[in-house]
Amino acid sequence: MGHLDVAGREHRMTGPYGRPTAAELVAAVAEFLDTDVRAATKNAGASAGAVNFHARVAANALRMVERELLAGDPADELEAVHRLGFDDEAALATAIRAGDLDDRPDEVTACLRALVKRRLDVAHPGYDTP
Repeated sequence: MGHLDVAGREHRMTGPYGRPTAAELVAAVAEFLDTDVRAATKNAGASAGAVNFHARVAANALRMVERELLAGDPADELEAVHRLGFDDEAALATAIRAGDLDDRPDEVTACLRALVKRRLDVAHPGYDTP
């Protein structure tokens, strides 16, 4: 039986250190900030409004970290970079800027789509659903 993350998705990740996993710890802190801290500062005056806002920002940042931890190994995306003949994204970017891949637009587009999709899945989940 798996664990539900903050988005309600089930995962079976146990991690090398058992439970709670890093993702579960991050999710718990995000939940605390988003519920307890924000509730305690909601109507407590002007200075508390800033704390409330920063608690929301911190909770959102932690949820991004959680999604990154749950995303796992980026091997598929890196494999796309490797298939184009590069060791990393920096080398790929240099080649694109230099025009070295102008004759391979379909391969470059597929690679870039995979890289961007992974980033958006972490930073802005649901971006691709209406």
